[in-house]
Amino acid sequence: MNFTTTQLIIFFTIVILGTILTRTLPFLLFPEKKEIPKYITYLADVLPFTIIGMLVVYCLKDISFSQAPNGFPELISIAVIIALHLWKNNTLLSIGAGTLLYMFLVQVVFV
Repeated sequence: MNFTTTQLIIFFTIVILGTILTRTLPFLLFPEKKEIPKYITYLADVLPFTIIGMLVVYCLKDISFSQAPNGFPELISIAVIIALHLWKNNTLLSIGAGTLLYMFLVQVVFV
């Protein structure tokens, strides 16, 4: 699909304005000297864990335990992620190692 120069300028202007708005809006709504509302602080504490939970459910929703490889790559990777996180308490390490292990398992072991 080809766009005219005017359409491209309008598109990129909207993207730029949207980016600027989402970056500056928190500073405008919650200035440094103003106290942050309790519900915003609560959401800041709860939402990261909620989003990770949603991502885990989304990633595991299509596993079929009745067809090979019966969810073994996913279960092995999850076990490694949990063990690494409990051992080292490093989120980046546990997620990175779990991802690498999962990719290795589905591409080499459980082909």
